Amino acid sequence: MLRIDCPCCGPRDHDEFRYGGDASIIRPAHDDPDFEAWYRYVFVRRNPAGSHREHWQHVLGCRQWLIVERDTRTHSIASVALARKPAPRKSAQ
Repeated sequence: MLRIDCPCCGPRDHDEFRYGGDASIIRPAHDDPDFEAWYRYVFVRRNPAGSHREHWQHVLGCRQWLIVERDTRTHSIASVALARKPAPRKSAQ
């Protein structure tokens, strides 16, 4: 069984999470009319053997989206991080 170490909840079984796809793919802009760009984004995927960055959501826990770096050959997890970017710091005035 795959165990994912959620930064908020700690180690959990993978059945608490939902796979969200390849984290290295860049989504085209919402108003991008380029059919080929959208076709590549939706349908064209690599099938890597080795280290791969993936989106996972902790649906039965904190509900956070995570970026998991996993080896697709062994399923060993190298790192887990929150997918959201931290809010920019406000300068003290």
